[in-house]
Amino acid sequence: MSDRRGLLIILSSPSGAGKSTLARKLRDWDASLQFSVSATTRAPRVGEVDGKDYFFTDEEKFRNMVNDGEMLEHARVFGNYYGSPKGPVQKSIDNGRDVLFDVDWQGAQQISNSALKQHVLSIFILPPSIRELRRRLETRGQDDPETIALRMEKSWDEISHWDGYHYVLINDDLVDTEARLKSIITAERLRLSQQPKLVDHVRALQAEFEETK
Repeated sequence: MSDRRGLLIILSSPSGAGKSTLARKLRDWDASLQFSVSATTRAPRVGEVDGKDYFFTDEEKFRNMVNDGEMLEHARVFGNYYGSPKGPVQKSIDNGRDVLFDVDWQGAQQISNSALKQHVLSIFILPPSIRELRRRLETRGQDDPETIALRMEKSWDEISHWDGYHYVLINDDLVDTEARLKSIITAERLRLSQQPKLVDHVRALQAEFEETK
């Protein structure tokens, strides 16, 4: 058994708030952090590897996994199913490795209510302002004006669920937000539920105490 159990670290935010950048910085900080690999019923794209990019499966098997409680979260998107299998995540946290989830509020809610909820650490990233959020979407150059408008329209739906998370950070300065994020994870790794060997240590202390009477 590992000295500690891993965390299920959920990062959520509206598009443009800095979630993906912060996730990459966390991986640079601690290479043992794993991104959760989702299962999907869509066909593999050129260059995608089963088990690395996604776990590719058919709809019947996916539905069976959902019915058997083997999905931490799932959703249907553009006609295909996507979800997070419990098995690989359970194995990682039992081995003391944290698993990073980049999901929306609905996925976060499902994971937080799953069988592994005691290991969940959920963090929501807020933008400093709506105006700044739009500016970031426009300057990153990834989307056309119509897509930006759709992302902005969806942003408030995401933001309105901010109070369902353990921590909420305002990303007004990337360096400062990164530092606060690392501090949260460092502290949460010491949470009582994440230290399975503490019970044995306390029992050893008790036995030693009885011997010295």
